[in-house]
Amino acid sequence: MGGLTKDPAFRATTFVITDFETTTPTGYPAQPIEVAALALRFEDCGWQETGRSSSLIRPPAFAPVTPADTAQTGLTAEQLQQAPTPAEALGALDRRLTDGTPYLLVAQHPATEAGVIHHQAEHCPMLARTDFLDTIPLAKHLVPDLPNYKLDTLLAHFGIPHPPDRHRAYADVDVTAKVFLQLISAADNHPQLGDLATLVKTAGRAAKANRPVQAGLFDI
Repeated sequence: MGGLTKDPAFRATTFVITDFETTTPTGYPAQPIEVAALALRFEDCGWQETGRSSSLIRPPAFAPVTPADTAQTGLTAEQLQQAPTPAEALGALDRRLTDGTPYLLVAQHPATEAGVIHHQAEHCPMLARTDFLDTIPLAKHLVPDLPNYKLDTLLAHFGIPHPPDRHRAYADVDVTAKVFLQLISAADNHPQLGDLATLVKTAGRAAKANRPVQAGLFDI
């Protein structure tokens, strides 16, 4: 293996591939209806799974599951009636993280994931302070000249089978993890990606809670 996977900071980090399915109510931020996560860590014997989690989530009344949501995910309002609330589901996921362990969340264009976590920060404070790696800029850096960098395009490029339940959270986490591992394998032999700090500089996205707040122009 190359320099990246020999970097002590990279080896100390647990990478948590994360995906949400959501509703998108008018006038409100996206509301989660399903979450899945897969935790991976690189050790001497290679990649090791250190945990996995998935949960349906009952959306609030102002964000009902629509026919379009059902068409995309297969999830119906009836399936979610007895599911945990967003606070319960995100709180349970947050409690799976260990204080003091370095984490990075991994997602394909993590704007939705970052927004959901930020709006539930009261219930998932560790997740809310955890930065992201975005597979899209990493793929652009390592696999130039693809027609686009959608997840399905990356699956085809790497020969990863398209899951039958695509757009369910755990299926998307599973294939995103496979793409991530392919990208890390390519990065491991890339002369410009020799350590975790460079990887984060290339594809990192700061959690909203970690972004600096600009002081007002007239603050004293």
